Amino acid sequence: MSAQFAARRDAAVVRQPHVHDDDVRAELARLKAENEQLKARQGRAANLKVSEKGALSVYGLGRFPVTLYKEQWTRLLDMADDIRAFLKENDSRLKSKS
Repeated sequence: MSAQFAARRDAAVVRQPHVHDDDVRAELARLKAENEQLKARQGRAANLKVSEKGALSVYGLGRFPVTLYKEQWTRLLDMADDIRAFLKENDSRLKSKS
């Protein structure tokens, strides 16, 4: 490495703002608290929200929410017995997510 490059590198390091230990500790504490909140959410039951477009979204079943309009939820709920029977009949072919 050339001496000129090393001098420019060292000058760049000196010009960078100094991060205080207190700032680093505060940010670490904030991130740890946020991480704990996210972990706690994973154990919760599904929750319901009304979307911007007026549909019902169910959060907490998977990575993405399940969002359907009112009449779609009604049709799906009316099929509950059929869905349960289908699950039972096809139990050996269906996978469970752990």
